[in-house]
Amino acid sequence: MTQRFLIVAARFNELITRSLVQGASDVFAEANKDKASNLVDTVWVPGAFEIPVVAAKAARTGRYTGIVCLGAVIKGETPHFEYVAGPCASALMNISVETGIPVVFGVLTTNTVEEALNRAGLKLGNKGSDAAQTALTMAHTLKQFD
Repeated sequence: MTQRFLIVAARFNELITRSLVQGASDVFAEANKDKASNLVDTVWVPGAFEIPVVAAKAARTGRYTGIVCLGAVIKGETPHFEYVAGPCASALMNISVETGIPVVFGVLTTNTVEEALNRAGLKLGNKGSDAAQTALTMAHTLKQFD
């Protein structure tokens, strides 16, 4: 069976998210280097709050082996962080459990822009790469139950 993955990326904090998407895309490209076609789709949404609805719709299509959700929610002076980060993570976990499709939470939740940049490839690796690797690992793990 052909494995197809989806990256759902938030445009909010796009400088950071683009680096995460590149990291994830690189991992998928490396894993797919012996195949003739690219089996990764990417969809952009306005922000992290909008990621779950797209991930849910995509997971229910049965087209995807795994979904990687990428974005950056940076704590600021308002409670915006609390209203977005936790609910996004919870919704994605629920979608994954409900559908049996790995829906990977690759949304950075940081205190500062600097922390986010460091986790998007500057100093501390690329969490987009890590999320893609998690999706590949989970797809392999779940295949054992088919």
